[in-house]
Amino acid sequence: MKKVFLSGASSGIGLAIAQALTARGDEVWGTSRNLIRLEQLPRLHPVLLDLSNSRSIEEAFKGAHLAAGYFDVVINNAGSGHFDPAEHLSEDEIQKQFQILLFGHLQLMRLALAAMRARGEGLIINVTSLASRLPVPFMAAYNAAKAAMAAFTMSIQLELPDSNIRIVDLQPADISTAFNHAVIKRGQHDPRYEMRVAKTWAAVDRNMKNAPPPELVAKHILHVIDSPNPPPRITVGDVFQSKVAPFIFRFLPQRVRVWGLKMYYGI
Repeated sequence: MKKVFLSGASSGIGLAIAQALTARGDEVWGTSRNLIRLEQLPRLHPVLLDLSNSRSIEEAFKGAHLAAGYFDVVINNAGSGHFDPAEHLSEDEIQKQFQILLFGHLQLMRLALAAMRARGEGLIINVTSLASRLPVPFMAAYNAAKAAMAAFTMSIQLELPDSNIRIVDLQPADISTAFNHAVIKRGQHDPRYEMRVAKTWAAVDRNMKNAPPPELVAKHILHVIDSPNPPPRITVGDVFQSKVAPFIFRFLPQRVRVWGLKMYYGI
């Protein structure tokens, strides 16, 4: 039986992870900004957490850690998205994306490291995104924040002296969830972008509907948790997005990468 701290447990990938963990007997302290949204599952302990608030992050983790006694695994999963031309993103919008997708989870990771170091072992799984390597048009702040989280994760992997504390970067490709329904679209009117935005959104929405279910990510999470020596990075999704495209892109010049992504999204 594992004790797990999981951010963003109320929907999508986080909910699938919570269901998979509790179904096999693990204890999960799952977070949400709204506790009413959390499913009532056996062995799921609700934790109120707002990643935009540093005090909320510290109180949520320390309170859950006190109740649990220790955590074998901490999963940084919660997130949000936006969909607008990068040219029109305000500083406030960019800061919000970085706070939720990067700074909030970095704070949780530091808290987890301190707790795990006292115990001498532990596993941290940072759910970033394949968009960190293959960016999605009109989601520039999301792409950049996920890329920063992936780079920070790799830096920690390089530096960490505690061999019994492991950190994994799990990068989902498109996964069929309600993520798109929660994506923030400001509706900035700019005729230069209208057609490109519409074509990209149609492709993004189509890809999401045809993508694998979140249970696929949960399955990989269980494998990582059970592995005595998990890989430092895992991609999850359909074969083309998660395996073929990243492999090909490694060998292409930037000009061809940009052209290929434009063709993929029809812009």
